[in-house]
Amino acid sequence: MTLSPLDDHPVHQVPDVMRHVGTSDRNFYDRYYFNCHSRSDELMLIVGLGQYPNLGVTDAFALVRYGPLHRVVRASRELGADRMDTTVGPFRVEVLEGLKRLRVVLGPNDHGLSFDLTWEGAIPAQLEPPHFVRARERVVFDSRRLAQTGRWTGSITVDDTTLPVTPDRWWGSRDRSWGIRPVGEPEPPGIQAKDANPGFYWVYAPMQFEDHAILCILQEDAQGRRILEEAVRVWPDGREPEYLGRPDYRPAYAPGTRDVTEAVIAFAPPGGEPFDVRVTPLLPAHLMVGSGYGLEPDWRHGMYQGPDLKVQGVTYDLRRTEDAARMWGMVDSVARFDYEGGVGHGLFEYWALGPHPTFAGDTTEP
Repeated sequence: MTLSPLDDHPVHQVPDVMRHVGTSDRNFYDRYYFNCHSRSDELMLIVGLGQYPNLGVTDAFALVRYGPLHRVVRASRELGADRMDTTVGPFRVEVLEGLKRLRVVLGPNDHGLSFDLTWEGAIPAQLEPPHFVRARERVVFDSRRLAQTGRWTGSITVDDTTLPVTPDRWWGSRDRSWGIRPVGEPEPPGIQAKDANPGFYWVYAPMQFEDHAILCILQEDAQGRRILEEAVRVWPDGREPEYLGRPDYRPAYAPGTRDVTEAVIAFAPPGGEPFDVRVTPLLPAHLMVGSGYGLEPDWRHGMYQGPDLKVQGVTYDLRRTEDAARMWGMVDSVARFDYEGGVGHGLFEYWALGPHPTFAGDTTEP
């Protein structure tokens, strides 16, 4: 047993020290996610920092899409006893005011990306519905997440260009999630190998407008059954969020691909007037390329990288055919959202992997 500074706070949930979580599942994780954009196709920055207590690892990444540049800086170290230490090499996250203000830093490094940014929430942080998925007898997802839209202050430096970040232009969203999801080194599939292509149909769209936000989630399985959904309109003053009913998602794809060119998300609030939000993607960033979300066999979230701190950089130029061909998987796009309630901007995250009723008879590779 090893104590840590967090043990001096009255926050224990199980009869154990705080460095030990309440489950022995290797896939337990605790993670920050942030995105930052200028409400245009200028730049998209995505930052994540996670802890994996049962794997003994903490890691972080930053992904910037800037013109044709797709660049990732990533770092990993052993977690150690102190889970209050949210630094991973040049990365750190500081909670300045819980659920309201945070500082996110990538200090000087050899990989051409750094930033010092302060987040301020524009709406109260919202607790999303539980995310639970069981594959045969194995629990694959059992997690919770809070979500928030907000604005940024600070600066971002890419190579020799430093961009001032001011809250009038630079918006974004963040989430904090914790629980169980696949992380670390691949596990032997066992009987799960019989379900090699279960399908993953996903939309996550936190939309920020001048005086409110809309938070929308939709996940369906290969048969089109809903696994997870959320649709609420949230105001900064803390009034009760408005439930917007069951969201309906209608994307249009580029020919021969599953790249969304535009979409409509329809809402039908109980007792209210139905309305549509038109989605226009502005700048796509392929979240899974280089960041640790599962494509690279040598760098996955929670994967042990050795006893010493490891910091790496990965850069792709999307003007090169071979680099553009690497861009596959989950897309986190800056997007414009239009409806009668105003014009907003935010994250449009989507992925359509494998079979789904939408693609009946479609032989397109996902």
